Amino acid sequence: MSTQRYVADATDIHFVLFEQLKIHEVFANFPAYAGFDKDTYENVVAEIIRVSEEVLGPVDKISDRQGVKFDGVGNVTTPDAFKGAWSALAEGGWIGIDAAADVGGSGLPHLIGLVTHELLAGSAMAFAMYPGLTASCARVVAKFAMPAQREMVATKMFTGQWAGTMCLTEAAAGSDVGSNRCAANRTDVPGEYLLEGEKIFISGGDQDLTENIIHAVLARTPDAPAGTRGLSLFLVPKVNFDAEGNLGSRNGAFVSGIEHKMGIMGSATCTLVLGADGPCKGYLFGAEGEGMPIMFHLMNEARIGVGNQGLGKAWAAYQNALAYAKDRTQGSSIDQFKNADAPRVAIVAHPDVRRNLMLQKCRIEALRGLIYRMGFYSDVAEHTTDAAAKEQAQDRMELLTPIVKGHGTDVGFECTVLALQIFGGAGYTQEYPAEQHVRDAKITSVYEGTNGIQAMDLVGRKMRMKGGGLVMGWMADAQASCARGRDAGLAAEADLIEKAVQTTGATAMHLAGLGGAGNLAGAMVNATPFLELMGIVMLAVESLEQAIVAKAVIERDGETTHLSGKLLNVRFYVRNILPKATAISKSIQGDDYACLDERLFA
Repeated sequence: MSTQRYVADATDIHFVLFEQLKIHEVFANFPAYAGFDKDTYENVVAEIIRVSEEVLGPVDKISDRQGVKFDGVGNVTTPDAFKGAWSALAEGGWIGIDAAADVGGSGLPHLIGLVTHELLAGSAMAFAMYPGLTASCARVVAKFAMPAQREMVATKMFTGQWAGTMCLTEAAAGSDVGSNRCAANRTDVPGEYLLEGEKIFISGGDQDLTENIIHAVLARTPDAPAGTRGLSLFLVPKVNFDAEGNLGSRNGAFVSGIEHKMGIMGSATCTLVLGADGPCKGYLFGAEGEGMPIMFHLMNEARIGVGNQGLGKAWAAYQNALAYAKDRTQGSSIDQFKNADAPRVAIVAHPDVRRNLMLQKCRIEALRGLIYRMGFYSDVAEHTTDAAAKEQAQDRMELLTPIVKGHGTDVGFECTVLALQIFGGAGYTQEYPAEQHVRDAKITSVYEGTNGIQAMDLVGRKMRMKGGGLVMGWMADAQASCARGRDAGLAAEADLIEKAVQTTGATAMHLAGLGGAGNLAGAMVNATPFLELMGIVMLAVESLEQAIVAKAVIERDGETTHLSGKLLNVRFYVRNILPKATAISKSIQGDDYACLDERLFA
């Protein structure tokens, strides 16, 4: 059992794509995807599952033990197995799977990109950081870089010849990006600047997988205003290149050290020094002062990607725990606990173990539905010609981003902890994969904006957009789902969920009232609980939607273990997890601000 391997959740992935979202039918209406049919999507998914199981899964544990190495003079070495894994991804076209063909991509839907990323993160999260950030950075390059650079640089990135990073954080600023001091000084060449400063916590800041790295760097131009309005974004190569992409001299962007972390040991987290060891050339994205709006394209994609990492790690931990529980024999069945001679049973027979497994299963499958729906909205927003449908998709993406990142990663981490608990003492050892899953998963609630920052974004920005229209639009969708649930014979579950939706709306109004009365601290002290409340209820709605679809498929094709599991998921969720929503709502509306008392923490 110590050599447990990664096995993808192929049955559920197919269920969400083809039964729940029906992408082969909906996307056929978009000219950009007209050449893809269900067979195409199924073949693509089958191949990335093969790559994740056979190529990436085996390198995960090895790379965790080996880690990355820094030579002290600016060069990082990745785990040995990563070079072959990178080649497999690059040659298979997986880095640019959902990028346009004119920049080296396959032109598949963004949703298929999310599926790919879930599988990469689940099978080898530390490795998946490199292609994931490369693709995100390449999309910004393709859209906002100087025209002479866009196609050439983005193509080299999407095809895996070059890699990419995002460089926001500075030691003195942290998440307060507006306090960044990295400087960018103009040269005589239009669009070219010389950068000076330091960036920290740069994932993939250096590696030995590609011949070049493109850093997307936030910096401040001369006389720029204070705060985020004064930030601009720059394309900073590791190695300078000419108009045809031929490499030249080393640019002045060097790694000065790497972080020694709790998890994702194979991912190089670097301190990047700009301009200290020679001129550091950078090239402007967009115009001066547009750094944050452009960077948000990268940041929002990264936040969704991190939520997807939470899903990937949760599934990896759960499927290992389930396999262990079926194999590990200990104790007798509960109805024979007094019989010393009773046969020993696999621990999967024990009620507490089964509960822990179900707490993982029902949330993982609902979270997958929610995240894939996010990808679905992304494709609709980009390709539909229906103005109302486009606006609705964009609204849902705005609202869902902090939920997917915040609640998705919290659920992911909690599932890895539950998985370790099922392993018992064995899970606390490095012989089994459980402890690595816990270590790797924890970072997801911290980077790309801590989950507290996601909660502040939800309460401070998303709830206020369109006069509360984002939340009201979601509530209307959720209530429609409950109506469909009643029609499908799931009235008990639908009624409980609808009540929770209404409770969520009332709680949102309460927080809006606090903000409107000027009690911003009172609203923000409850931001994280409110994000959890919305996450719990959203997953309940998603679980109901999946149960509705499963019932229809059962009527059409007959019952399977997976389909009946969907009905059990929603039944368990609304009675064991959803009640927490009521408690959170009461806590928020109780208006207790003891933690804000100035006498504390002096």
